Amino acid sequence: MANHKSSIKRIRANATKRLRNRYQAKTTRTFIKRLRAAEDKKTGTELLPKVISMLDRLAKKNVIHKNKAANNKSKLTKFVNGLK
Repeated sequence: MANHKSSIKRIRANATKRLRNRYQAKTTRTFIKRLRAAEDKKTGTELLPKVISMLDRLAKKNVIHKNKAANNKSKLTKFVNGLK
């Protein structure tokens, strides 16, 4: 167990941040799955900006790597552009 007040506080803060990061990452993955399941272009174009925003937010906070976010955005954009 930690002995310093600051290290005890850091443990609490890290746990809180970990839960928030896991929630946001899981939510983003769910929205990516919804976007990939889209059948028509209208649904895809509505979801794409929201998913891109979520990916940018995760990359900014270093939850995922910035290149992973860029790759995902590129693939999803190509997918939506290919819908009818």
